[in-house]
Amino acid sequence: MKRLFMLIALYAALGASASTRQLQLIPQPVKAELRVGVFVTAGCRVECEGFDARPDRLTALAGQLITPCDPTSSWNGANTVVLRRDPAAGIPAEGYRIDISARRAQLTAGDEAGFFYGLQTLLQMADRRGNLPCASIEDYPRYRYRGLHLDVCRHFFSVRFIKHYLDWMASCKLNTFHWHLTDDQGWRIEIKRYPRLTEIGGYRTETQIGGFHENPITYEQGRYGGYYTQEQIREIVAYAAERHITVIPEIEMPGHAVAALAAYPELACGHGPKSFETSARWGVLDDVFCPGKEPTFKFLEGVLDEVLELFPSEFIHIGGDECPRVRWKECPDCQARMAAEGLKDEGGLQTYLTRRIGRYLKAKGRRLIGWDEILEGGLAPDAVVMSWRGTKGGIAAARQRHEVIMTPSTYLYFDKKATDAPDEPVSLSSSLLPLEKVYGYDPAEGIAPEDRRYLLGVQANLWTEFIWTEERVSFQLLPRIYALAEIAWSPVERKSWKEFSEVRLPAFLARIDASGEPYRLPAPLGIENGTSEGNKFSFAIRPPFEGCRVCYTLNGAVPQDFDREMPEKFDIAVPRGEQRTLRCVTIAPSGRRSTVTTVVLTNRTQTNNPE
Repeated sequence: MKRLFMLIALYAALGASASTRQLQLIPQPVKAELRVGVFVTAGCRVECEGFDARPDRLTALAGQLITPCDPTSSWNGANTVVLRRDPAAGIPAEGYRIDISARRAQLTAGDEAGFFYGLQTLLQMADRRGNLPCASIEDYPRYRYRGLHLDVCRHFFSVRFIKHYLDWMASCKLNTFHWHLTDDQGWRIEIKRYPRLTEIGGYRTETQIGGFHENPITYEQGRYGGYYTQEQIREIVAYAAERHITVIPEIEMPGHAVAALAAYPELACGHGPKSFETSARWGVLDDVFCPGKEPTFKFLEGVLDEVLELFPSEFIHIGGDECPRVRWKECPDCQARMAAEGLKDEGGLQTYLTRRIGRYLKAKGRRLIGWDEILEGGLAPDAVVMSWRGTKGGIAAARQRHEVIMTPSTYLYFDKKATDAPDEPVSLSSSLLPLEKVYGYDPAEGIAPEDRRYLLGVQANLWTEFIWTEERVSFQLLPRIYALAEIAWSPVERKSWKEFSEVRLPAFLARIDASGEPYRLPAPLGIENGTSEGNKFSFAIRPPFEGCRVCYTLNGAVPQDFDREMPEKFDIAVPRGEQRTLRCVTIAPSGRRSTVTTVVLTNRTQTNNPE
């Protein structure tokens, strides 16, 4: 847990004095009260109450409080941090209570997850000396499923980075990692029974790099790929479990299967010689698994048997999305299967596959989860629907008494651009997802009160068609992950965009900037891309956090760090019949830059003609 400790210790080291600042916590607790006074952590004792045996992992995490961030901190061995286990305290699962006085900082929980999350809250509260403000907190999550997804098929990421991704999740009290491991563009999980899946399906000969709708498509030449060995997967699953994160694997079926078909072409529709190549381009491809052939199910079950050995999760994700059925229409095996099973169309054939795989997983003690397309044609009662095509699928699933996880692309696809600025990195989607829109999402909206018991929780997804580096993943994730944390954990009535963006988030942005972690630096506040008409314009523009500068130009040039700095109040007069182009950019203490905000100011009043 060393990496997580270092991350949270950085938060503490950069905090203001405990005696002078507000509680700046993300996600927002259920209840929090700041009191007068300070608890000095340097040299304090850690005591445990109510445990059958000393919880070494928890005391190690609590030990981060004892080591002062500031070497000038005074020693106070009389103070005590108490970890108190009390299953009868009435604290909800994963919840905790904190009570801090000048001499005693007590953390009470009923389960280990509650202690883990409570200790992270304490570490967020610590100031630059490591001291804690006196306070009381009562906290527990809104949803039991708080997820984040990562696609490693379009682009592959190292084991080291996956662990780093899990650290960010843990610091935000997220508890489920959805790992997208197979797709048309790469098979990333070692299956020993089928070695060609990674030998052939794990690599492609080129990669699409141009825009999604580009014609012709631009490719980067060169063999690309990689995969995770079973040993590495076990290592990652164990690393996640230490942080109370469940890893859910996704094995796509029946669509998004070209990488598998490149390795085992006999699993496609038709007979005779066939060949496929792991796809180098993005999109939906017509070649999919053939559900008319019994060997297809033998293969899928063989893959799942090894997956189940690696992942102890209750849920196994089978995808089920974006499956064209054109090959099934032409396939004698599929048509024969439809006739034998009394299926009226090819949609029924996909339902047949989903139900059959669902029964197989149930017999192994697991549950099937899939994208909302699996709802079409009916589902087994214990199947879980992940709603990505907006919210309608999730609403319908809950109405049909299926458990639901909301992950609508409109609000929670973190690969999307945040602005329409020309210097935004290329993205799969043209739609925009600013941070405020993420924060404003409520997973329960539209679900009838009587159906909300079927809402397990919420998840954000990060697809990587145009995200080819680990640094770019961080850029897309930060600071959106903080908004996700608050959606998943905090009560709706405790949420406030103004308070989140202006009071708590700035402190976290400053910490990220100091860490050197790649992130999206917000554009200057108080101004947006657009056009305005008039003769005089007034702006109150401010940086997103203290220490940033806002530089600007009025001649249309891209602002540089040596350009004029924006004053707190800024007035621009535009002569009649002329226009000015105001461009400004945030520059952080680290040197990181935001995207450029451009406002065209036009005075359409005509000048007097002397003639």
